Amino acid sequence: MAALKEPVKMFIVQSLACFETPQQVVEAVKQDYKIEITRQQVALYDPTKVAGRNLSKNLAKLFHATREEFKTNIYGIPLANKAVRLKELQKMYEDWGKNKVKKQNIIKQIKDEMQGYDIQLLDMQLKQLEIDKIKNGDGDGADDPTPVTVTINVVNASKENAEH
Repeated sequence: MAALKEPVKMFIVQSLACFETPQQVVEAVKQDYKIEITRQQVALYDPTKVAGRNLSKNLAKLFHATREEFKTNIYGIPLANKAVRLKELQKMYEDWGKNKVKKQNIIKQIKDEMQGYDIQLLDMQLKQLEIDKIKNGDGDGADDPTPVTVTINVVNASKENAEH
C-alpha cells in the first residue's frame, strides 16, 4: 500500500464526499497524481463506511463539509443549468448531420426542456414593466388606463409540422 501525502488524501476524501465510486477515485488518483492505489485503500478515506471508521478527525470533517456543500449546491453542477443543457443539446443536434430520426429526438428533448419557459419569460417581462412604471413615477399602474398589448406565439412541434 502506497503512503499518501496530505493533498492526495484530501483529494480522495473530497472525491468520495461527492459520491464518486472507489474505482473512479482510483483512476483519478492514477491520472492526476501518477500513484497506483487500490479500491480497498480508497475505502479507508470514507467515514461513512466501516473501513473508514479510523479516519482522522480533520479528514472526516472535510468529508462531511464537502458532502454537505455538494448536496446543497446543485448550481455548481453545470448540467443543472438549463442554458448549459440547451447548449449541449444544440451541439448534439449539429453533430447528427443528416440523421433525421436522431435530430427529431433532440428537437423533442429541447421542446421538453423549454416547457413553460415562454410563459415564465412573459411573466418576468410584465413584472419588469410594472416596476419600470413605479420607478418612473407613473404610480402603481392600478388606475392607469393605458392598455398593454401582449403577444403570445404558440408553436406546435408535432410530427406533422416537423415535416413541413
